[in-house]
Amino acid sequence: MDDGAGGRMIRGLLLDVDDTLVDTRGAFRHALVRVAEEHLADGIDPEELVQFWRADGSGWYRAHTRGELTHREQRQRRANELHAEFGGDPMDDDAYDIWDQGFETYFREGWRAFEDAVPFLDSLDGAGIPYGAVTNAESGYQRLKLAACGLERVDVFVGVDLFGVGKPDSRVFLEGVHRLGLEPGEVAYVGDEPDIDAGAAADAGLTGVWLDRPGARRGTAEESRPLAGRVVTVAGLDEVLASLR
Repeated sequence: MDDGAGGRMIRGLLLDVDDTLVDTRGAFRHALVRVAEEHLADGIDPEELVQFWRADGSGWYRAHTRGELTHREQRQRRANELHAEFGGDPMDDDAYDIWDQGFETYFREGWRAFEDAVPFLDSLDGAGIPYGAVTNAESGYQRLKLAACGLERVDVFVGVDLFGVGKPDSRVFLEGVHRLGLEPGEVAYVGDEPDIDAGAAADAGLTGVWLDRPGARRGTAEESRPLAGRVVTVAGLDEVLASLR
């Protein structure tokens, strides 16, 4: 596939998992609504909960992907900030254990593949294009998630557990490229975050594809402006192959 921008021949794809193949935002919404019923004040708008959680204003999750916090530490801090914002009690370790057990159960209940995920993988398989996942979550956890969503054919090449850091570190992209048996210029990376997915992939020498789904944008238009001309932008997975031809 010629990517249409730099004349590269794209021979393989690396894929993000959360909010690219799996509707993680929807799963978070389900989990947050349920824990709010148990731990927070009544009458909270679910969309406010989701927006606050995904915004992660203190940057705890990205600190985790830089190797600065464990997964538990980042989630506990985010949970306590959620409680502080929406009228919940502060949680010590014991209280958080109870909260997280419920949150994780509800989160898994909400795991669903996007409607365009299976047809997209079918198109890659039909075209003989190799692919794999590079993700900022732990590899085994993501394999479990993909299997629960009927996407077990996606091999998780790189998780945050491999190097102890995640995207935007170039090593994770280059390891994914290596496992495809290709060169960076032959591979496109598809993800929903403009900076740590598409932009970081481009910085690592890949073709970055920003999946900017309507109504689910990660990042602002201002944040994405520096990517103009550097990455390919699509509104759905069904546009990826055409955008790279």
